[in-house]
Amino acid sequence: MKKYFEKFAKALLGQSYSDLNSNEQKVINSIAEGKAVSENINDSYADTLTTGQRIADAVARFGGSWTFICLFFAFIALWIIINIYWLGQEKSFDPYPFILLNLGLSSLAAFQAPIIMMSQNRQSTKDRIKQDATYEINLKLELEFIALHKKFDNLESKLELSRNQ
Repeated sequence: MKKYFEKFAKALLGQSYSDLNSNEQKVINSIAEGKAVSENINDSYADTLTTGQRIADAVARFGGSWTFICLFFAFIALWIIINIYWLGQEKSFDPYPFILLNLGLSSLAAFQAPIIMMSQNRQSTKDRIKQDATYEINLKLELEFIALHKKFDNLESKLELSRNQ
């Protein structure tokens, strides 16, 4: 079987099987075995995530949504209204300039930023995996087209020979 892979890789890619990278070897194997090379990257990648990574992704998803922005705006407006108008300056638990609110906002930003960064790093990893999968699919299609083109050329030359006889 190894000889077949060597011959197949040499014919289609012009390199020996052992010189190919793992993606190219995977494509050659899939062609030789008649199997699909495509897979759902989202499902296979999601299975590898830890609970903490899933929570970080959920926080990043919510933190970057219009729902979060609207709720956060409403919270800040409510905080200001309660401290200025409802409780008045004498009873206010966080009088103007709202030092406690600023502390809360700074703390939120300090925690939310690294969580969003972790999620973005995972997204870039996932994008690289998708690019590799796309490369494999495109390479397989290209090789299948080359093989199909060679078959048509052979068929055309046989038809020419039979017409000439």
